[in-house]
Amino acid sequence: MVGYALDIGYRHIDTAQEYRNETEIGDAISASSVPREDIWLTTKVWVDRFRDGDLQRSVEESVHRLRTEPDLVLLHWPNASVPLRATIGALNDAKRRGLTKHIGVSNFTVALMRKALALSREPLLVNQVEYHPYLSQRAVLEWLRAQGMALIAYSPLALGRVFRDETLQQIGERHGKNAGQVALRWLVQQDGVIAIPRSSRDANVKANLDVFDFQLTASDMAKISALASPQGRLVDPVGLAPAWDDLSATERARRNARRVAQAVRARVGRVLRVPLRS
Repeated sequence: MVGYALDIGYRHIDTAQEYRNETEIGDAISASSVPREDIWLTTKVWVDRFRDGDLQRSVEESVHRLRTEPDLVLLHWPNASVPLRATIGALNDAKRRGLTKHIGVSNFTVALMRKALALSREPLLVNQVEYHPYLSQRAVLEWLRAQGMALIAYSPLALGRVFRDETLQQIGERHGKNAGQVALRWLVQQDGVIAIPRSSRDANVKANLDVFDFQLTASDMAKISALASPQGRLVDPVGLAPAWDDLSATERARRNARRVAQAVRARVGRVLRVPLRS
């Protein structure tokens, strides 16, 4: 599928250590007739490799599996158990060693990005976050624009939800496009936003690329933005996700309390050497 995507015009490939497919991605790039310099390759460091020394080794391992240096290496999620200063320092060192051309973060809030940027001697290029019509990322996007950074939108089709949306369908009918193409166009038409749709079917991969021959009106853009809601987030893994910028004060306090309880249970379990179930 990666080879097919490259053949029809895709030039941005996104992978990660945790996806366990870097070897296959490397094979596809090596076998492709598309010159390596025309491909933008992103990978991400998993949270268990964030310590200084281990992070650099993990990127070396990614380079070996990919059979090339990635253009961009991201921290996949924040990890509060490792000091951010050490992680950002190690990420900077990976770039200085030539293991990647650029560095950035993923799933970082504005507060975390502000800390990361202050600690980094090398430019941080992007923050990759969940972004689609049902989730407002206004705070993150405005902050990134102010810093000259980009937003990479993952799950841009909201795990398929966009295809059932009447508003997107109606807008698509006027432009001769389907609801998914409208959602992708809404993203890439925003300044500083890059979308990375995913599919395993040839027809869908081709359709996802067919979004550059039409323009949404200001009214279209506003209607799509209005679809966002506080319940719009789809990716929120316990133990990985930070206190998102769009959380209410009550939900933020509730989440913090849950995390403290989880940490206490884990600590007690380690002391007693008995797993405690929540």
